[in-house]
Amino acid sequence: MPAYIIARVEVTDWERYSQYIKATPEVIARYGGKFIVRGGEMVTLEGEPEKRRLVVIEFPSLQRAQEFFHSPEYTKVKQLRLGASVGQFLAVQGLES
Repeated sequence: MPAYIIARVEVTDWERYSQYIKATPEVIARYGGKFIVRGGEMVTLEGEPEKRRLVVIEFPSLQRAQEFFHSPEYTKVKQLRLGASVGQFLAVQGLES
């Protein structure tokens, strides 16, 4: 059953954060993940306007999403994000197709 990591990120240092953007795809792919949403134009349809960067990554399972997030490879890459942004990361199980 697929699972998704959903991130809401306020970028405070775009120069440093851009290094993180370049480094993540390879690590995500190692764990069977793929980007579904990666920034992009956004429209708030209801509620308070969302001003943070929104990212959605699909993984084959909730376990693989967690393995990715806690992996040594991502732990190293995550250092590029720390100090360049403030974010919230959630992992949620999807529906069977």
